Amino acid sequence: MELKTILGYLQEKTILVTGATGFLAMVFLEKIVKVQPDVKMVYLLLRIIGKALFKVLREKLGADFDSFISEKVVAVPGDVTCENLGVQDFKLREEMFTEIQIILNSATTTSFDERYDIALDVNTFGVLHVLSFAMKCIKLEMLLHVSTESKGTTKFNFQVREKKVVEKKLNELKARGASEESIRGTMKDFGIERAKLYGWPNTYVFTKAMGEIFLENSRHNLPLVIIRPTVVTSTYKEPFPGWIQGFTFKRRTKTKMYGDPTKQKSYICSYYRIIDSVIAGYCKEKLTCLLVDPISVFDMVSSNYGCDANQSSIVIYHVGSSFGNPIQFCDIHNFVFRHFTKSPWVNKDGNAVKVGKCTMFRTMASFRLYMQICFMIHLQGLMFVSKASGGYFKDIYVNNSQKLTLVMRLVELYKPYMLLGVVRFDDNNSEELQKLTSECYIDAEFNFDPKCIDWEDYFMNTHIPGLRRHVMVQ
Repeated sequence: MELKTILGYLQEKTILVTGATGFLAMVFLEKIVKVQPDVKMVYLLLRIIGKALFKVLREKLGADFDSFISEKVVAVPGDVTCENLGVQDFKLREEMFTEIQIILNSATTTSFDERYDIALDVNTFGVLHVLSFAMKCIKLEMLLHVSTESKGTTKFNFQVREKKVVEKKLNELKARGASEESIRGTMKDFGIERAKLYGWPNTYVFTKAMGEIFLENSRHNLPLVIIRPTVVTSTYKEPFPGWIQGFTFKRRTKTKMYGDPTKQKSYICSYYRIIDSVIAGYCKEKLTCLLVDPISVFDMVSSNYGCDANQSSIVIYHVGSSFGNPIQFCDIHNFVFRHFTKSPWVNKDGNAVKVGKCTMFRTMASFRLYMQICFMIHLQGLMFVSKASGGYFKDIYVNNSQKLTLVMRLVELYKPYMLLGVVRFDDNNSEELQKLTSECYIDAEFNFDPKCIDWEDYFMNTHIPGLRRHVMVQ
């Protein structure tokens, strides 16, 4: 049997990458330009070459790095929510239609409770714009769509026009003279409401699922690969161990807490990687309890494995670890505890933070009871004292009330993922692809078998050090 090479396939290929600032897209780009310098061209929506991820390639090429990148990478102003991906330059657009052979669509908004109108535009209808663009590419060999792994009902009534539902809701809010802040909050809640109506836990997975369904039903004969990675963590080995993109923060103006607390603004953050936010809060002693079943299998995959599984086929690849190399949350907690006991986090005052074992609640009822006893009763007392003192403690009450509201909202959002128990995703297609690759391709550059990961070594010596180095210091 004649052996082929993946690198040979990539030679002289022209590739379009959407969502270029995303974690997987950056790892994908670094991998491509490093292992196949003879790739013809990579079109990106945004330039991201300044990232630390590219330091290995920069060191390898030295003074030639900038010229190499300028020859191989083109930054394209665009937007997946627009027709023709928002590419206004007619000459550039026609050039792309003529030359592009591979499209990686990783454009997404990952906030679990994003505004429903925004999530629909990017995660659902954005997919249709990418598909429409792909159908105009006369040399297209593959559309690789990055979806998401999730559990939920597959029933969806396509007669329900979600776009019209959103437009109606927005028109109602504007007719009532609702403020931008009120519209934002209402549309976030509306997204969760629509998702749960159809059996999905949050706006993110619901809109991503709709996008995938539309893509499968509308692709006609377009060569399509759908990859569904689970929670994506730091790099395992390449280009160096432990690289990870920072958390996504949504920052709003901070003001003093006077007047109606519902109208006040504060800093709100939305974490894409659940496990990393837990680690960051735990090591700083800001997280002492957690709603989680200790035996829950936490399905994750290193970003290297998510990007190496990209062979051409018209099938869906689940890329995760829960089936072939499962890890339970209690094991993760043990690794994190041992790491920060041996090498504690040093706070801004220069003091080492001593960590203890985190209290885990297996049910929402037990967690609510704990919050009631430890925080809600105290908060009610603070409200009474504030009223009795003429509002002297009002700022403290409002601040703590908002924090508690945020905590409970995040708990509700993450609850479906933290109380899964022993749930595993079928990765047979990825297993078959791994086998096919090892038998038919001679490249040593590509590997996407998560069974080779030693979780203890990965967490203790790669992921947590990478998280501290690339994210938490910021």
